[in-house]
Amino acid sequence: MANFVFYDFETSSSNKYWGQIIQIGAVLTNDNLDELDRFDARCRLSPGIIPEAMALIVNKSSPQMLKNSNLSHYEMIRQFVETLKRWGKATYIGFNSIEFDEEFLRCTLFQTLEYPYITSTNGNTRGDILSLARAANLYYPNTLKNSVNEKGNDVYKLDQMAPLNGIEHGDAHSAIGDVMATVGIAKIISKKAPNVWKASMLTMDKTQSLEIIKKELFFCTNEYFYGRSRPYVQTFVCQHPQYQWPLCFDLRHDPIPYLSMPLKELEAVMKKQPKFIRTVRHNKHPVIMNPTYGDNFDEYKIIGLSKLEARAQLVRENNEFAKKIQSIKRSEVEEKEQTKSQEDLYNEESIYAKFTTAEDNKVMPEFHSVEWDKKLSVISKFKDERLQYFGKKLLYMEKPELLSKEEYNLIHKDIAKKLLSTNNEKWNTIPRTYSEIDTLRAKFEKQDDKEKLKILDDINAYVEDLEKHYSSA
Repeated sequence: MANFVFYDFETSSSNKYWGQIIQIGAVLTNDNLDELDRFDARCRLSPGIIPEAMALIVNKSSPQMLKNSNLSHYEMIRQFVETLKRWGKATYIGFNSIEFDEEFLRCTLFQTLEYPYITSTNGNTRGDILSLARAANLYYPNTLKNSVNEKGNDVYKLDQMAPLNGIEHGDAHSAIGDVMATVGIAKIISKKAPNVWKASMLTMDKTQSLEIIKKELFFCTNEYFYGRSRPYVQTFVCQHPQYQWPLCFDLRHDPIPYLSMPLKELEAVMKKQPKFIRTVRHNKHPVIMNPTYGDNFDEYKIIGLSKLEARAQLVRENNEFAKKIQSIKRSEVEEKEQTKSQEDLYNEESIYAKFTTAEDNKVMPEFHSVEWDKKLSVISKFKDERLQYFGKKLLYMEKPELLSKEEYNLIHKDIAKKLLSTNNEKWNTIPRTYSEIDTLRAKFEKQDDKEKLKILDDINAYVEDLEKHYSSA
């Protein structure tokens, strides 16, 4: 089995396009989850980055720490990428990493002229302990101890789960502290819910995951919404015409009325609840269990395994039904395209708008390998204007003296315009940060929380300095 890379980021904001990673923790383990190596680094805030006050309070990062770190953001990312290359092929895993950390990493790599998809290409795969923890507790109740919220739902927050499960988590919300807590949760799942752990190993690669969904006549999987994990015994129907996700039939429903239904009628009932067609996002580490696990849940137990199997057989044999479902989904996509906002994307938001070319991908390592005074000539080799923009922005942040006065002013004024904007922008602005600080100050004064009030004062002073610097642009 391949090794695992458990990783976690602390960030200046929850916004993956406009925020910045300020701390990285990563641990390399073998398949027994024994630690082999680790990476732990913190960096400075880049010029033009306005941190969200609450984000800094949560991850206990004062502006002083972020100004005095000996690493720039670019240097930290370079060290991290080189470490990952040295560690070799692995499964990348975190806690809510597929929805958050990995998305942040992809955008960061894109903006620092690295290939963004390192966690899911070249033999690397990815998983997520949060979805695994939810599945483990569904199929093997009490695998993990959880606190309960006011609605009576289990809470899956790492800082609450770790101590309840006897995991040392003294450094909660530091990147390396969260990584070690995630490894601890993984160890409990592998021991107490070994079948869930084994099943999860088979779906970390999206191709393999899709093969399992198509090959099995029927299977049990789970979704999490409204604070609860919910099981579904399903069978594959077809793939989504655009996203390629498997569209599956929920076998608690009798398929017979749907199979011969005219297209328009079928389209109408698909919009109603409860849904009989469900999407399994095969690229997001679903946990695919044997259909016999459906017997643990009353709604499927009442129907019985043999009847569920017969229903699955009926759905699988009806190609016309699959074609109708695809046709309905295709119409949905076309309708969505017509109503889609025509608003232009900024370069920072354009990672999924189009892939970088193989030609430009070959130029990226050259940019990193040459000395700073030669990087401008490498930037000119990029055909993609977005990469030229990111290259010059990196020079602005790291070695501004190497830019011509005209290019420096262009970037500086653009950042100033963004930061000083009084509009409701996609990114964090100076006026918005002042407003956030005022709101938080009122809250912490009420709680008499002197420590947090001190951090707020430091953040306020930091933002004032930035305001002076960019107001003169």
